[in-house]
Parts: sequence; C-alpha cells; structure tokens
Amino acid sequence: MSADRAPLQRALERGEEEGGPVEFKTRLTRDTHLADGRMESLAAQLRHRVLSGDGEATYVVGVDDDGAIAGISPDAFSESMDVLSLLADEADAHIEDVETWGIDGGDGTEGLVGVATVREGAMLEREDDEHVVVGTAGHVDHGKTTLVGTLVTGERDDGQGNTRSFLDVQPHEVERGLSADLSYAVYGFDGEGDTVRMDNPHRKSDRARVVQEADRLVSFVDTVGHEPWLRTTIRGLVGQKLDYGLLAVAADDGPTKTTREHLGILLATELPTMVAITKTDAVSDERVEDVEDEVEAMLREVGETPLPVDRHGIDAAIEEIGTVVPILRTSAVAGDGLDDLDTLFEALPKRDSDADAPFRMYVDRSYSVTGVGAVASGTINAGTVEAGDELLLGPMADGSFREVEVRSIEMHYHRVDQARAGRIVGIALKGVEEAEIERGMALLPRDADPDPVREFEAEVVVLNHPTKIGEGYEPVVHLETVSEAGIFTPEGGRLLPGDNGRTTVRFKFRPYLVEEGQRFVFREGQSKGVGTVRSIDT
Repeated sequence: MSADRAPLQRALERGEEEGGPVEFKTRLTRDTHLADGRMESLAAQLRHRVLSGDGEATYVVGVDDDGAIAGISPDAFSESMDVLSLLADEADAHIEDVETWGIDGGDGTEGLVGVATVREGAMLEREDDEHVVVGTAGHVDHGKTTLVGTLVTGERDDGQGNTRSFLDVQPHEVERGLSADLSYAVYGFDGEGDTVRMDNPHRKSDRARVVQEADRLVSFVDTVGHEPWLRTTIRGLVGQKLDYGLLAVAADDGPTKTTREHLGILLATELPTMVAITKTDAVSDERVEDVEDEVEAMLREVGETPLPVDRHGIDAAIEEIGTVVPILRTSAVAGDGLDDLDTLFEALPKRDSDADAPFRMYVDRSYSVTGVGAVASGTINAGTVEAGDELLLGPMADGSFREVEVRSIEMHYHRVDQARAGRIVGIALKGVEEAEIERGMALLPRDADPDPVREFEAEVVVLNHPTKIGEGYEPVVHLETVSEAGIFTPEGGRLLPGDNGRTTVRFKFRPYLVEEGQRFVFREGQSKGVGTVRSIDT
C-alpha cells in the first residue's frame, strides 16, 4: 500500500470529464459490469478514455462519481481489479500499474481507494530466447551484489558498495512480506544496440519500465555470501530455473572455501558458469594476475576448462560457454569489464525451455498484497500461465491439492497477462489464503493428476563427509524450492566420500511433488552431496 498520496491527489484534481482520460468508479462487480451488453459498453468507454489520453487512461476506484473518497473493502477492490482487467482486455488494453491507499471508514474499519493506470495494447509476452536468468554466487564481501547493481543501473560504485543498495531490501519489499535472503534485479537491451537500465531501482515502476521497453531481458537472482546462510544460496541456485551462473571472486581476497562450495553447487546443477574477478581497481596488476591463476587452478581441480577473456576475447567466451568457464576481470568502481559483461549477456542464448510442456511452478515464497490478496512467487519451471487460469496448488500437508484461480501476474512489478517457462513471477491467487501457501508447493493445471510422494530412489554423489553415510542419515534435501529433511537408506548400507551410489530418500515430515530426472543438493553440517531422482515410489 503506497504511503505517498500524490498520484491519487493528481488523479482527483484532474477530475472526470466527458471524453477525458480519467474515470471514477466506486467499485466494479462481475454480476453488474460484466453482464450482457454492459461489458461491451464499458469496454468501449475504456477504449475511448485510453485514446483520449494518448494511449493511457487512469481509473480511480473507491471514489464516488463526484470524486468524493468512499473506500471499499479489500475483497471489493480485488474484484474491481479483476473486472477492470477483463474490460481492458476486451478493449485491447492492459493494466500497467495499481497503487492503493487505506481510508479510515470512521467506524473502525478501513477501506481502500486505488489508482489503476491502463495502457493501450495487449500485454504480449516476449519469446523465450529473449529472457535470460542469471544466478550469482560468491563469498561475502566479494562484490557480487555491487557488480550487479552497477550493471543494472550503469552507475559506478563509490568504492564503499553504494550500488549494492539497489538490491538490498526496500520498504515495498518489507510491505509485501519479502525476506532479505534472495535479491532480484533486471536490465535489458532494446535490439538496436542500446542498453535499457534502471534509473532508480528503489522504484518498482522503474523495474516495470525495463520489462516493457527491453526486447531482451537479463534477470539476476542474487544469493547470499555468508557461510551460515549456505542453505539460502542453495535455494537460490537450485530452486530457480536459471540459465547461467555468475561466480564472483574478489581480487583482494582470492578464492575461499565458500567460493569453492558455491562453484561446486553451480557445477553440480549443470549450470553453465562464468567467473568475475571483482575489485581489480583495489589491487596491483600483479595481484590480479595471481588471483586469475588461482581461479584457473580451482577450475581445473574440478575438471573444468578456464577461458580468461583478457587473453582470448569475449567472442570466444560467448561461443564456448558451457564447455569452458569464462573468467572476466571487472571493477564496479573503474568500470573495467562491464562492457564485456554487457556484450556477454546480450548475446548468450537462452537454455532449453519447457515452454510447450504443461504449466508447473514451484513456490519459492508467498506474500499478501492489499487489494489483491495472496501471491505465490517463484520461477516458472514449464509451460505458460495466463490471468484467469484455473490451477491446482499443493500438496498440502495431507497430500491434497487446492483449486485456485489466477487473478493477475507480475514480472518485476510489471503486470503481464501471460508468462512462460523461465520467468520470475508473482501470481496472485483466488481461493487460498496467504498463510496456507508454503515454500516447496507447486502450481499445476486444474486437469493435472498430481501424485505427491514421501519417498523416491536417487543416484547420489557424496562431495564431502567426515565418515560414512549409513542407513538413517538425515540431511536437508534441496529439490526445486523444497528444503526438507530426508532420511537416506543407501544400497549396500553405506556411502563414502567421493562415492557415486544409489539410495532411497524419504521426506521426514510430508509429501512433495517429485519427478524423475530432477536434480537436488543435500547437506548436513559440513557434509554435502548432489543427486538425481531416478524413480518414484508412491
């Protein structure tokens, strides 16, 4: 809910006039405003308002015809937005943005008033090869967040990490119930050689502008570098449908134990990865050379082929990534390597997408938005989702699924009518309370026949363990967005460090949606390993 009432005040001052771009509505209901004949008339009115406003109209909901603020209940406001979205679609337009304010009803209740910006043209989703998602990793204070902040804004850092604040938790994120664990950022390219960056990432409208204007988008999922929060980093790298990994190594520190752990996770999930040596401005050229040599040695130790861009060029990195690991020297302060990163991200191909498969999304987090209701966010694993779709949400603790309906979809705070595999989205759901949505649940088509499981067979590789893994071993299993204790029963009774073997994995507390072929990471203390689901035992 916005605290600044300036947009509302401006809309009220402009007033509602015949043929103008502003429309006052106390509320909109399905029964009244979508009835035969009425819907066509209101859609024509909306179309006229949009045209008179040079492609943009303003709908003020929760006010009387004379502009007096009335306020309506959250449920009534949510229904009004649903109806307005349908009217806009009928008029070949779409809702661009909605801001809401709480109004004291005087009787102890609070109503809502909101301003919806409606723009001409249906919201068309870009093709899959025009949206690349990159997950960042690296030790704390190695500059990965600062580097991303500089990339998406074009602003040089001040040497004190000021551009990292662009990805820190903002007031609107706190208001939406978002935790401070994973951060998200976006920039893009317009297809004519120009980069589309954010002027002020603190404004959600600025992120929405990038999504609207860019022909090609690059989204970043920025993970946490602190060792105690490795679980969160794993969730960011395993639970999102990433295309590439970006590992930051600071030139003033070099590769650390955490660096190696994050690299292991990136490679275990078969993610094409690049390494950015950051803070090159803070050390001598000789030190940069030494750190690059350390990075090359670290990569060769795990069977990867390093490709220093400084010696081989950015074109070679673009052509060979996936079979090699490009290494770039960068500085968010001096600007070194930023042009190469732009060139790389503009040219990197989208990895194989499951856009034609049935819709599936694992929930990473949930929150509630005033006037909208419960929102489930995450990265779409497969298929396409549209506003109005009927879906299943679950499994609940008892293994059942709940029928829900898609109210609306947002991508980086930009409202879209449709989203495809690989998109990071928030989906507003009708038919469920926010408190009922849990991380690890999945959204599926209404006609799906999901069969959640407590147990599955897997092939695992033990990366690190002080002794042997025997029957009853209980690590945390990270599969998609699921983070749950799993009980291992290895074939042959044990697994040793470095072993590749089979085991039964049984979730300790509840069932989840698991499919053959899914990759997962397991960890317990300093013990870590990776696995692949081979068969399902229902």
